[in-house]
Amino acid sequence: MRRKDKEISDLSAIEAIINKATVCRLAMANGDKPYLVPMSFGYQDHSLYFHGALKGQKIDMLKKNPTVCFEIDVSVEAVSNDDACAWSMQFQSVIGFGKAAFVEGLEAKRQSLYSHDAKTL
Repeated sequence: MRRKDKEISDLSAIEAIINKATVCRLAMANGDKPYLVPMSFGYQDHSLYFHGALKGQKIDMLKKNPTVCFEIDVSVEAVSNDDACAWSMQFQSVIGFGKAAFVEGLEAKRQSLYSHDAKTL
């Protein structure tokens, strides 16, 4: 991160941002073709859970390459200024990297969808 003075490294502060958010942007790639999709999500035990269709571009990409990046932001607000070049943004965000895995089995899917303390999908 370029602005170390803005970095949040405390896990409870990071989880507070995650728990406050309603959308997570999930990025994946198919070769040199990037793909980014906003998704509803759940969070439990340091893992993000996404609910989606069983078929489609996202599923095809994740099966070929499970490496992902995600971004979550909250408290987004434009900060105006009389000088157009001095406008800025205030926000809190979490960006991370990981490997996608599919939850298999009906009971495991139910548990991952319904057992989130902080989020309900």
